[in-house]
Amino acid sequence: MNKTKKLHVRTGDTVVVISGVDAGKKGKVLRAEPKAGKVVVEGVAMVTKHQKARGQGMPGGIIHKEAAIYASKVMLVCSKCGKATRNAHKVLEDGKKVRVCKKCGAAFEN
Repeated sequence: MNKTKKLHVRTGDTVVVISGVDAGKKGKVLRAEPKAGKVVVEGVAMVTKHQKARGQGMPGGIIHKEAAIYASKVMLVCSKCGKATRNAHKVLEDGKKVRVCKKCGAAFEN
């Protein structure tokens, strides 16, 4: 019984972190991992990785990259009103189901 979880955010959405060390930071979702229930947000949860040189053209050193955080720690930001909001779903006249902002009613892209 391997059910895939649904996330309230998708790749490319703008989100704000609501809890943790990075609370208040805004960023774009770079990657969503529904099975783990995690997302990778641009500029949030930065970690350092000590990487060894693997070849002629690949230098080693300390690199900084984003780590995954739980999707429940982020909230979607509406592009129209600019507020952090939960998303609602609305069925259009043509039968398409879209995500909408609960505060202003604007539809989210994607």
